[in-house]
Amino acid sequence: MSRIRSIRRPRPTAETAALDLLPLPANRWTRALGLMAVVLLGAWLGLLVVGNVRVPVGPMDTTMTLRPSLTGGTKINVSPLGALHLDSHIAPVRLDVNVDQLDPDRSQALVDHPERLSGLQDEVARDVGHGALDLAARSCVAVVAGATALGLVVYRRPRRALAAGGLALTLLAASGATAYATWNPKSVLEPRFSGLLTSAPSLVGDARSIVTEFDVYQNELARLVTNVTKLYDATSTLPAYRPDPTTIRVLHVSDIHLNPASWKIIASLVKQYRVNVIVDSGDTMDHGTSAENGFLDPIEDLDAPYVWVRGNHDSRTTQRYLEGLKNVHVLDDGRAVSVAGLRFAGIGDPQFTPDRTNKPGAEASQELAGARLATALRDQRAAGTPVDVAVAHEPEAARQTDGEVPLVLAGHLHHQEMEVLPYGTRLRIEGSTGGSGLRAVEGEHPDPIEASILYFDRDTRRLQAWDAIRLGGLGLTTAEVSRHLVEENQPGATRSPSPSPTPSGERSP
Repeated sequence: MSRIRSIRRPRPTAETAALDLLPLPANRWTRALGLMAVVLLGAWLGLLVVGNVRVPVGPMDTTMTLRPSLTGGTKINVSPLGALHLDSHIAPVRLDVNVDQLDPDRSQALVDHPERLSGLQDEVARDVGHGALDLAARSCVAVVAGATALGLVVYRRPRRALAAGGLALTLLAASGATAYATWNPKSVLEPRFSGLLTSAPSLVGDARSIVTEFDVYQNELARLVTNVTKLYDATSTLPAYRPDPTTIRVLHVSDIHLNPASWKIIASLVKQYRVNVIVDSGDTMDHGTSAENGFLDPIEDLDAPYVWVRGNHDSRTTQRYLEGLKNVHVLDDGRAVSVAGLRFAGIGDPQFTPDRTNKPGAEASQELAGARLATALRDQRAAGTPVDVAVAHEPEAARQTDGEVPLVLAGHLHHQEMEVLPYGTRLRIEGSTGGSGLRAVEGEHPDPIEASILYFDRDTRRLQAWDAIRLGGLGLTTAEVSRHLVEENQPGATRSPSPSPTPSGERSP
């Protein structure tokens, strides 16, 4: 038989007993801190993945989200203009509200029924309340699911995972109770602005005056949407046009500056004049941010190809987004394309100045860009593929192409001009098809909205005539179309306009 040897452990002394007891509290703190880290990380991941809700608030589509925060509060993101920060509560969670877009159907309903504006404030309050309840329920599910799932991955024990989920729910409930207890409804009267909205108080008054003088702002809003409706009506009453099959019809637009009214105007002109191609000479955007890119999506629904060059308010980000849209032809670096029987080449503006500042050497950079375009035009002609129309945003760059192309189009100045340059190239400068942007809808005397229809002979591909279209600005229900003929026997001179005004209604005072 094998002898079983017994091992006797030494009798514990007071010192060894103390040493045995020391690791236990340390392990407990480590486990507690580890569990807390799992709970917080899992809850944050849950909120990040599924803890947001899409909420219609009045005519706007918004996204509401809870985010971990040391200071709490509410952040309202109004892309691309900036954000408003409200000290609405003190809690380890912050409410983020992203204003995504204006819903066209709900906005049009307000336009068609302005009497609904009187109940808009109550409607917005109800929408926000429903959104907050939906967000609270979804956030509970998100934090519990996130913490439980991460706990299961880390500990591989269902009890530990459920404990993590329960602790996450407890923390969220405590945060909600703290936010409710510290809720400050007057925080809306003292917002902090960031981004381009830093100038908002000086433009529209502080939040306190908006609250105390709500009727005044409500009336201004009603006037604004009514004016937009009048503008739409003006475009629909332009004279019917019977196109000549021997002509190519080009719609020249420019300087839209983020005015959503422009797309309906352009669509109306494309339909009425049976336009073959649209040329946009830049400044379609206002700040060139990626948040503005969705504004460009209606281009795909226009029933004509869209030729575009970058303006000083359009960024490279804007350009890349347009390059991904169907039926859009982006011109840059002198690249030429054939569209609707005409050959176009253009160059983007070398300056990016969304803040309207003049950078040092701006004129020299424009001349250099124009020289590059002129070189590309000479190369195209030498290759036997001459360009019919060149496009640049800034007129100074366009002037550098004199003698290299029959016609060059530009914008930037926000008013229409036409001249023949010394070496025979005709320069056409378009006005602002956006009426100088969204700011125009707020002024007492808004800028007119301008565009042109250019008529080209299909055989010679030379400009024959153009119609200058001028809408009387928001609130002025008139539309004028004046026909201009190209007089080839008078180089260097342009014919005085022969206006044929076509009022679509009476001019309002």
